[in-house]
Amino acid sequence: MQTTDCVSMSAPELDRLTVIERVLEKRLSQVKASKQLGITSRHLRRLIKCYRLRGATGLVSKKRGIPSNRAYPDAVKHAVIALIKVHYHDFGPTLIAEKLDEKHDIQLSRETLRQWLITAGIWKNRRQRRQRVYQPRYRRDCFGELIQIDGSEHHWFEERGPKCTLLVYIDDATGRLLELNFVDSESTFDYFQSTRHYLEHYGKPVAFYSDKHSVFRVNRVGATSGTGLTQFGRALHELNIDIIYANSSQAKGRVERANKTLQDRLVKELRLEGIDTIEQANAYLPTYIEQFNAKFAKEPVNPTNLHRSLTALDQLDEILTWQEDRTVSRSLTLQYNRVVYLLEPTDFAQDLQRKKVRVYDYPDGTLAIKYGKVALPYTVFNEARQVKQADIVSNKRLGLVLKLIRQQQQNSIQRSKTIPKTRGQKRICKEAYRQANPAARSATEQTASLQLRKSKPDISNLLTTGHL
Repeated sequence: MQTTDCVSMSAPELDRLTVIERVLEKRLSQVKASKQLGITSRHLRRLIKCYRLRGATGLVSKKRGIPSNRAYPDAVKHAVIALIKVHYHDFGPTLIAEKLDEKHDIQLSRETLRQWLITAGIWKNRRQRRQRVYQPRYRRDCFGELIQIDGSEHHWFEERGPKCTLLVYIDDATGRLLELNFVDSESTFDYFQSTRHYLEHYGKPVAFYSDKHSVFRVNRVGATSGTGLTQFGRALHELNIDIIYANSSQAKGRVERANKTLQDRLVKELRLEGIDTIEQANAYLPTYIEQFNAKFAKEPVNPTNLHRSLTALDQLDEILTWQEDRTVSRSLTLQYNRVVYLLEPTDFAQDLQRKKVRVYDYPDGTLAIKYGKVALPYTVFNEARQVKQADIVSNKRLGLVLKLIRQQQQNSIQRSKTIPKTRGQKRICKEAYRQANPAARSATEQTASLQLRKSKPDISNLLTTGHL
């Protein structure tokens, strides 16, 4: 089988090949061919000889792929690059050339240095430095078609309180703020609480649009176990709500611009109202949402509301919980969060040996163990036990041994990293207690109003003292 070799030729070399073939075919004289190519007749005969011996390869320049005779040795190049990485890693080519000449007596041109820096990955050319263009897109047509959600961590209370996070829900079609909630940090239970409040007020949207935070998306590379959904993603799937992940902050620019506006306006409003705690701020947010929407909200292109009402099948108490599957042992025990739970030995429970049951961790801190829809009674069999100080005092002979064991246990016993943090649960329990106890709620409101009166100046006093 005859094989053909591919020859890479430049445009001038292709022109030479065409002209030489016409000369060999007696369709063009050597004098006219040499004038057409801009070379002498002697050089043309030399090219014809190379073409007859090696074909088209004989017309290719022999300097191709060979370093220039004027190129710097590789040892010099590597030494200069190593010097730049140590002392001038953030300098530009022009300044590097000046400093090399000034401090190291090395004379190199700016362009030579630029090419070396690009090859070493230290410098980027103009095309590589060009930022990606994010073109705007049209708003969605209908209210409730797409809800952008995000958490904005900021010093919302300035120096008056700790740094916290504001969870923001904004409609893409209208730009309306639909839900705001101050929390300590972005957590699954905090998003559960905010989403529940949103669903009870507006209904189920078509889709949520979020970033790739670990609350929304499984970011562990190579994850092979589990369903591929986070707890928040699993809850939305059960509610038949889609979730879309943005690949950049510019893609969810609606909520990002809202965060920037809130970090400017809301911070000043909280300062004027004398608010310095999360509880006071959350009580003020409904008033601010009305003011914000009255000023910035738009009318949708299509007046249809795509929110769907909650049905009897949408059991938010069960869906918006932390759920994990566990295998029942032959002794009717299971482990969750480093705690052993013992199932009551009923006839139904005895049939569940080596079967999967589901643990429901509710926002208020309670637990339920279910097989399907059937709740299984249980008792806490063994928590993460530690040696107590009383054990050390009462047993003198084993005191040193027990003291060592106690220190080791204090260093080793930790909560499971796969279990949600209880900070959000504690805050939810505190708010539920305030809602259920009017006395506690009224006391908090009186404290907030007292702080507000102290923070606001008395205009009459300013008028009498002449400071206004």
